[in-house]
Amino acid sequence: MSETRHTKVLIIGSGPAGYTAGVYASRAMLNPILVQGIEPGGQLTTTTEVENWPGDTEVQGPDLMVRMEAHAKAMGTEIIGDIISDLDMSERPFKAKGDSGTLYTCDAVILATGARAKWLGLPSEEKYKGFGVSACATCDGFFYRGQEIVVIGGGNTAVEEALFLTNFASKVTLIHRRDELRAEMILQDRLKKNPKIEPLWFHQLEEVLGEDNPTGVTGVRVKNVKTGEISEVPCKGVFVAIGHAPANELVKDVLETHMGGYVVTKPDSTETSIPGVFAAGDLTDHKYRQAVTSAGMGCMAALEAERFLAEHGPSDDAAASDTPKAAVDA
Repeated sequence: MSETRHTKVLIIGSGPAGYTAGVYASRAMLNPILVQGIEPGGQLTTTTEVENWPGDTEVQGPDLMVRMEAHAKAMGTEIIGDIISDLDMSERPFKAKGDSGTLYTCDAVILATGARAKWLGLPSEEKYKGFGVSACATCDGFFYRGQEIVVIGGGNTAVEEALFLTNFASKVTLIHRRDELRAEMILQDRLKKNPKIEPLWFHQLEEVLGEDNPTGVTGVRVKNVKTGEISEVPCKGVFVAIGHAPANELVKDVLETHMGGYVVTKPDSTETSIPGVFAAGDLTDHKYRQAVTSAGMGCMAALEAERFLAEHGPSDDAAASDTPKAAVDA
């Protein structure tokens, strides 16, 4: 027995783009289903203070996402804790298979799967993941009270992680390939003023050092990119903060992508290369990657989905079917 659910609009992903799409699709009386995915709430659930969300001088990332979820649910979005493992966009109704065994069919789909942390790809990095190597300071920073920590990267994510980790660590070494950061100036200013943070310029991580009994990190081996000199930095934790890559596994072989895998949309639109399929948020945004721009794109996607359905109507199968929203297949 497998359950089949049909909806006018299926939203895949649950960050600011997904939840905002849910709010707008619900207000348009489209009765959307939102499937949350592997990380309900998206990247903001692993962020601490958010200071650039309009209306909140400061808000905790997880709290903001709880509020967004509640808002979408209150408007009428059905939110399901499932993971879409396969998406067939060859014809309408589109078909999405969930890990739960449920088959979701829909007349339009909004992709809001976001992005995930990038890794360096070092064997030693993989070996010590979860044993001293992490990509989430808010998840794991607590475990390093009074310890020395290393952060890898030079953008907003790296500086935010380094600043947050000073709440626990005795010292944070920020390792960056250049001598200039890409982070916003306000973050750079805070970093320079924090006595616990020591930048290590013109260096890159070569190897994570550790022990096996018990498994844990003892330091890192780094190389000076100018001189080639190898040195070691003692630490108990290594936080990799080198950016994110779009979570495009469902669509990378079907939809047009660019800039390293970001889904291409039409100018000033969330329309993709397949009619009825819309993409919003970090899945498509290689330039801004902000919560507020993701939310804006979620709004756009829902409004465009509403317009698409008004012009094209339901898919043939959906129009011919009298089955309710939830049905059961033998």
